[in-house]
Amino acid sequence: MAEEAGAVLKKNALVLSTAESCTGGWIAKVVTDVPGSSGWFDRGFVTYTNQAKQEMLAVKPETLLSFGAVSEQTVQEMAEGALALSNAQVSLAVSGVAGPSGGTDEKPVGMVCFAWSGSFFGLLSNTQFLDGDREQIRRQAVEHALTGLLGVIKAAKR
Repeated sequence: MAEEAGAVLKKNALVLSTAESCTGGWIAKVVTDVPGSSGWFDRGFVTYTNQAKQEMLAVKPETLLSFGAVSEQTVQEMAEGALALSNAQVSLAVSGVAGPSGGTDEKPVGMVCFAWSGSFFGLLSNTQFLDGDREQIRRQAVEHALTGLLGVIKAAKR
């Protein structure tokens, strides 16, 4: 999937940046595993704490206070920050509860929020409820983030 994302980014002369929380840089890792990724990947922000989200991506403290780190509002600001603070034309962001602990009734283990921002399509986000253990949830989050990236680029570039 990372190879396909790279091919689509390269074909469309686009550069990607990532903003990750629960995936801990896994998305940046898989895209940079692809030879030639320096031609279409600029940088990845791993912002695990709220303080890091604020300092590195300009997520507003009031957003975190009102909605929490695991929210579409927060990942939207993460994606916009990653785009604004990089040389990319498209970004993606992810934050969630990978478990095994940390879940609540409102935000259970497996709840992961995603956002994609692009200079040519605006801002999109969604929330998924993923099943499995910590590694399975994180792996599915990486896959969903890249699938979403492919979808927004292909839809916008038609």
